[in-house]
Amino acid sequence: MGKMKIAGKPYVILISLTAGLGGFLFGFDTAVISGAINLLRSQFHLNAVMEGWLMSSALIGCVIGAAGSGWLADRYGRKKILSLSALLFIVSAAGCALAATPSELVVARMVGGIGVGFAAMVAPMFISELSPADMRGRLVSLYQLAITLGILCSYLSNAALLHYAGFHTAGDGSLLNYYLVAEIWRGMLGSNMIPALMFFVLLFLVPESPRWLMKENKTAGAGAILARINGAEKGLKEMENIRKDLLEEKGSFRQLLEPGIRVALIIGLLLPFLSQLTGITTVMYYAPAIFEKAGLGANSAMGSASVIGFFNMIFTLVAIWKIDRWGRKPLLIWGFAGLSLALFLIGFLFNRNAGGTGFLLGAFVFYIALFASTLGPGVWVVLSEIYPTKIRGRAMSLGTLSLFVGSSFVTQTYPVLRESAGIGNTFILYGLLMIPAAFFVKKMLPETKGKTLEEIGRFWKEKEKNPPVVWPVKED
Repeated sequence: MGKMKIAGKPYVILISLTAGLGGFLFGFDTAVISGAINLLRSQFHLNAVMEGWLMSSALIGCVIGAAGSGWLADRYGRKKILSLSALLFIVSAAGCALAATPSELVVARMVGGIGVGFAAMVAPMFISELSPADMRGRLVSLYQLAITLGILCSYLSNAALLHYAGFHTAGDGSLLNYYLVAEIWRGMLGSNMIPALMFFVLLFLVPESPRWLMKENKTAGAGAILARINGAEKGLKEMENIRKDLLEEKGSFRQLLEPGIRVALIIGLLLPFLSQLTGITTVMYYAPAIFEKAGLGANSAMGSASVIGFFNMIFTLVAIWKIDRWGRKPLLIWGFAGLSLALFLIGFLFNRNAGGTGFLLGAFVFYIALFASTLGPGVWVVLSEIYPTKIRGRAMSLGTLSLFVGSSFVTQTYPVLRESAGIGNTFILYGLLMIPAAFFVKKMLPETKGKTLEEIGRFWKEKEKNPPVVWPVKED
């Protein structure tokens, strides 16, 4: 008797969790610098310019990685590019731990950012292409859950290392003391190597995307994977649908500019950019500093940041639970509208100097809860499913690039806005921007819940021939 293989939904869930480790590394790498920057500023006597480079270098790498990841994923496959991202995370973590100068640290952070750019684009697409239609939203949302878990773990690991260092004296000459006490920032930034190694090893156990294999005419391998996920009969049917769809697709960048697909491209570019105008990256990067500005002590500020990270993860679970029931469109509309109110509230409390009362922390928890349960996972789900298979990689890379451009823009402009308009008015501005964003989603985004990727692709083709086409809303 042969060894029993995991199949069906348990199999695709395990694949999604493995790919989701790329999201964990994304979140960890993004947030870990927040605990190290004060130590780096003190040790290297950083000026404002170099501090800006250290904070934004990973984001610059993200832009580079996102720009190239689509072509690479379409050319070499989703799995290989995920493995490459894991290697870049390993190299980056080692480089950060060993860096002798701020410039070397910037380069190492940029390498990690390229890995983030690869993983951010490829992981949700990979999950989407393997997932059955009725659970695709939940499975892709696991990626966002992993990001939030990575952010939380970075806050907690930084706090744990600071606690450890507080009970030990620097300078006993051991390597352990050097990395965890004397120059503790090395331990903070280097700790990313452990999950990165785990990610690289586990990727050997997952298959390639069956839709990419079909695109490359590797039908036997694609058929075996689809049968293992969906059962033999349903797998054959899905395989035939993929084959028909691929025959109709051109697979070039020019296809993105065709009338039907052009709408999908506009959605894929604007939606992730608008999601970053919520100021979410600013909050994650500057959370301890924001709470210190609000009047909390350093320890209380770090604790408040950890609370934010915790609620970010918890409320992502709400999205995983409801996204395939509520649908993508209502989730995103209510997300933008709710975030507008939350940002107005935060701005009001800052302007009234009510930060130290605890109301501000509550307002931030409300803000994080809304983002985590709506836009956080919703954007990745939409990006991963709205494009035809032959151009999905390149189209998603443009969407992911837009997200990181938005993130970089907000991160770079926040200090300027903070100094010129004040923290309160900066958050009010973010809130004002959410209002047109909600109307954009209402007007432009079709509902895609319960549709196969091939059905979504055909929707854009039908829209081109006979606009407008509206899918009936499936009643639960």
